[in-house]
Amino acid sequence: MTPTSHAAPPQPPDPSGPSGSSEQREPQGGSGAVAGWHRIAASLRARRRPGAARPPAWRVGTPLVVLLSGSLFVISAQSSEGTDLRPGRYTDLSSLVGAEADRYDELRQRVQDLTGEVATLGAQVGDADTRRVQERIETLRDPAGLEPREGAGVSVTLADAPLEVAQVTEQPLELLVVHQQDIQAVVNAMWRGGATAVTVAGQRVVSTTGIKCEGNSVLLQNVPYPQPYVIEAVGDPSALAASIEGDDYLARYRAQSELPDVQIGWDFAAESDVVAPAFDGLLDLSYAEPLEG
Repeated sequence: MTPTSHAAPPQPPDPSGPSGSSEQREPQGGSGAVAGWHRIAASLRARRRPGAARPPAWRVGTPLVVLLSGSLFVISAQSSEGTDLRPGRYTDLSSLVGAEADRYDELRQRVQDLTGEVATLGAQVGDADTRRVQERIETLRDPAGLEPREGAGVSVTLADAPLEVAQVTEQPLELLVVHQQDIQAVVNAMWRGGATAVTVAGQRVVSTTGIKCEGNSVLLQNVPYPQPYVIEAVGDPSALAASIEGDDYLARYRAQSELPDVQIGWDFAAESDVVAPAFDGLLDLSYAEPLEG
């Protein structure tokens, strides 16, 4: 008989494994994932141990900065209510000037309407003293400039020196631009020459009219007008011309206008028809005293 060999009985698995470790093996399918989670948990436990290195400050500071920035955005949006919290200065100057001019026209029209109402109410009063005052007012309306005037006269046009001259000349700037005293000198010479009405830039000049410089323009009744400045007068052209020719200040102005390195604008002309509209502004004075003598 052939000897029968007996297989050794199966031995129980060594709990220590091939390496001698006491850990049990995980099933093959999830061993990598489980080991990865074990490593992460061990790392977190190590960070929580006393004396372990603290996380960098930026890891804490960055979320705080983002949170505060978001809060500020929310607060700004609620405060602005859809508007600009930092509005800029006026950038459209022409629109601003146009809006102010429209507002001025509205106020002037309002003054005219109220003046008409006052005149209507005054005419309805039957008192004798009131009628005498009204007659006196009507008599003074024309010399006060409240009635339009038209007839023969003269015109004077003042203008700044040409740009090509101003860029190369060595003369002081004050000789190259028109000043308020230049306009006033022309107006005063016209009054002395017997003018019955005077206009500047088409606006009637009366006893309360103020002429002053403001930047590169001249204010007439607080309304800016750019150059050239056209000054017209109704009256005897010969008498007006003689008065203007005989004014010492205007003589110096004309001499400067003929200098090649100044050439400030001057033009005089006799006119067959000058139209001076009635003054339609305010006539009230805050402070005034009559001249003595």
